[in-house]
Amino acid sequence: MSVPVVVSILGKEYQVACPEEEREALIASARMVHQNMEKIRATGKVVGLDRVAVMAALNLAHELLTLQQDEGQDIEKINNKILQLKERVSAFLDEDRQLEL
Repeated sequence: MSVPVVVSILGKEYQVACPEEEREALIASARMVHQNMEKIRATGKVVGLDRVAVMAALNLAHELLTLQQDEGQDIEKINNKILQLKERVSAFLDEDRQLEL
């Protein structure tokens, strides 16, 4: 069941409906957006709330994509390491079998 949650971003309050179990995640997300927008606005380089919001969205999307790519590379590294270990174990077992013959 969805419940209304009030979050504040740059001094404006927004009421958002979300499932109760996602309430804390929504609040944390709003805090992250607020902090990102505040940082952008503080630079003074971006004028207008809509432009600040777009820049914040782009920054957060970039961070998400970077994390996803890094995670994919980590999985690839782990898979490669497992393959290397498998090959070493196979080579060791082959050597051991040859010694037994």
